[in-house]
Amino acid sequence: MNTVPIHQSLHRHSLVLGAERELVMFSALIAFLVGVGGMTGIAAVSAAVFWLSAVFVLRLMAKADPQMSKIWMRHIRQQDFYSARSSRWRRQGGFRC
Repeated sequence: MNTVPIHQSLHRHSLVLGAERELVMFSALIAFLVGVGGMTGIAAVSAAVFWLSAVFVLRLMAKADPQMSKIWMRHIRQQDFYSARSSRWRRQGGFRC
């Protein structure tokens, strides 16, 4: 029987700075736009504080689940189809054998 090695790089999640790649880049873009758009020292400091706090929160989120944003978006899309409550036409009393 042949064994095929599965390299870790093939199934590792795409993380940057310990958080999801897309979210880190998006928060960096927002911080850059705020910092450059304001053109003041206060805008630059607030952009840096925003980006550092966003990366901190995103790292906590990725530590819990590396694909949490994708799972959350799928949950939001499927709420209409798979509601967390039973329908109004459900029989009362549970199952009967």
